[in-house]
Amino acid sequence: MTQTRTVALLGSTGSIGTQALEVIADHPGHYEVLALAAGANLALAAEQAVATRAPLVALAVGDAAELSEAIASQVKAVGLASDAYRPEIVVGEEAATRAAQVGADVVLNGITGSIGLRPTLAALAAGSTLALANKESLIVGGPLVKAAAGPDQIVPVDSEHSAIAQSLRGGRREEVRRLIVTASGGPFRGRTREQLRDVTPQQALAHPTWDMGRVVTTNSATLVNKGLEVIEAHLLFDVPFDDIEVVVHPQSVVHSMVEFHDGSTILQASPPTMHIPIALGLSWPDRLVDVAAPCNWTEAATWEFFPLDDEAFPAVRLAEHVGRAGGTFPAVYNAANEVCVDAFHDGRIGFADIVDTVARVVEAYADGPSPGAGTHSEVSSVEQVLEADSWARTAAADLIGVR
Repeated sequence: MTQTRTVALLGSTGSIGTQALEVIADHPGHYEVLALAAGANLALAAEQAVATRAPLVALAVGDAAELSEAIASQVKAVGLASDAYRPEIVVGEEAATRAAQVGADVVLNGITGSIGLRPTLAALAAGSTLALANKESLIVGGPLVKAAAGPDQIVPVDSEHSAIAQSLRGGRREEVRRLIVTASGGPFRGRTREQLRDVTPQQALAHPTWDMGRVVTTNSATLVNKGLEVIEAHLLFDVPFDDIEVVVHPQSVVHSMVEFHDGSTILQASPPTMHIPIALGLSWPDRLVDVAAPCNWTEAATWEFFPLDDEAFPAVRLAEHVGRAGGTFPAVYNAANEVCVDAFHDGRIGFADIVDTVARVVEAYADGPSPGAGTHSEVSSVEQVLEADSWARTAAADLIGVR
């Protein structure tokens, strides 16, 4: 990559955003940050803003005057003149969308949850390459996002989908037999459904190989995250659900695979780090130098692969069901899960109740009456998606309250 790329980072204070800034800092001259969008972490947002000199700083929750004061304090703390850096500040629900519209070469959407949908659409409308870590925006707004995206405008940042995109370079699309999405199995691999009932939030957050935020880590423990990734793979690569397989790989070194119709399988392997897929999202189709340490092929190693236990972890098959149903069903699945994850961490439901409740919400949505009754299979607007999202959150909360 020879030309400096401009970047907007959405979710800059989260796991993906902070690691993206590490990649950028490790490769000076490659990137210029035009905008940062954070949630509510005002102090870290101010620190990042001064470090990158981003012209636009956006905060979803907070006060513009407080953010401005925090930035001024950080400017002073690093020894700059008081007027050396005064960015435009945007605060409120539309802050991330505003950051996505700056016209950066690349917009990295690292927001967690369906609230990333409007920023995703804004980035695509602005003509930016969308480095997509916010899988939920594609999943809940699938037809809308795909219709808005130009050829190769979306670059996946999830390690699994980045691995598939890299592996697909080894052959033509018509030669693909199936995609194999790997899953670590989370902290509870090998446990029975009964053994999962007494799992605590602390145990659910103790992921064996990855360091992620609360929602994604919990979703990895329930395998809801893998279910979402199956839907994402279907939408990103236009591969039927019948040709997407989930395989448990505890070492998290093989990040996913593509099987071709001649019997060959091409995979992407690296020690578990998000720096590589993030860097590729920012530089695609080029590769940066020395992003992370590679596998050490001089040491003996064992890679294991196991079939998915659908009885103990039904989230993936449920995701396939809503993915096949299409329309607003994925939005309902995702929204209900977000409510259930919060309820689990608040001690209001058990671990196994998360997916059970999501399944009940999906079933109720299919039976109706509910938003857009009779039009579940069609998505024509963001408002329709958000209406289904809101319905699912209320339905999940009601079920949890009854419990």
